[in-house]
Amino acid sequence: MKQATIAIFHGAGQPFSLQTQPLLEPQKGEVLVKNSYTCLCSSDLHTYSGLRIEKCPTILGHEVVGSIEQLPHRENIIDLRGNILQEGDKVTWAIFSSNPLGKLAQMGIPQKSDNLIKYGHEKLTPESTLHGGLASHTLLRANTPIVVIKNNIPDNVLAIINCSVATVAGAIRLAGQIHNKTVLVSGLGMLGIVACAMCSSLGATVLASDNNAIRLNAAVDFGAIPTVDPKDVDIVLEFSGAINAMEQTLNTLAIGGVAVWVGATFPQENIKINAEKIIRNLYTIKGLHNYNIIDFITAVKFIEQYHSSYPFAQLITGGFTLNSVNNAFAYAAEHKPYRVGINLL
Repeated sequence: MKQATIAIFHGAGQPFSLQTQPLLEPQKGEVLVKNSYTCLCSSDLHTYSGLRIEKCPTILGHEVVGSIEQLPHRENIIDLRGNILQEGDKVTWAIFSSNPLGKLAQMGIPQKSDNLIKYGHEKLTPESTLHGGLASHTLLRANTPIVVIKNNIPDNVLAIINCSVATVAGAIRLAGQIHNKTVLVSGLGMLGIVACAMCSSLGATVLASDNNAIRLNAAVDFGAIPTVDPKDVDIVLEFSGAINAMEQTLNTLAIGGVAVWVGATFPQENIKINAEKIIRNLYTIKGLHNYNIIDFITAVKFIEQYHSSYPFAQLITGGFTLNSVNNAFAYAAEHKPYRVGINLL
């Protein structure tokens, strides 16, 4: 019987352990994928350090790409663009599977709908496994949004679609009209850098803000103008999650401005907001956690069109495998690159 290899996360401060187990046969609506590349997202690192608590043991990793190894017998499964899935197809998939008929899904928030499964965030049990990117395989559950990738795009760039790029696409959707607007991107980690590129490609004037001078300068290659004192911007996309950044960038908005907050996905203190200023200046503040199916499709299209226009591959530090997963996390924690990539082939 074929075997899968998984890297098990046992909790902050504990080493990962590798384990093999029999491969699961895909049931109705499911797709077995051979993972090819996984990137370590900031949320993975927050879990690794203990800043964020996940159900343990678990299989971390959700920025992942792979190829279909097995489909359920005598069933056609259709991707989001109408393609009938075939074994061998290169695919990317959303971070979630949920009930598409649920109330929240019908409201355009499937990432919070009932029967939710989040890849890279589920407890590992004998009945529930192969649900994270730090494994040789992922078993995509029924109702997982899937897209076939037919372009010749490097796996390390494809891997960032279903977290970084899709989340940024969601933030831009919430922000509204981007073309000819001045957009401040606050926090230039992977999401912020991607936001610079996406907003630039949509015809915005992009200002980039970060307290890291190296990352501030790197944003230039992604269509942004570094700034330390922005004023009168139309839109703020805040990815750092830092309290002072959320407070300060809110004050940079012009009348009628919109702020979308994305980065604060870990426990922290409350922030201070001047309600009178919000009201008199007609500000709008929106929060985003993950993304919906429209955002996911937007992310795929963006990478297909612009993967060679911006140096995304340079943001990913590779050279790691599943066997060196402990070294990969240690390196990420010490050096803090945009992304550490793990080759699973």
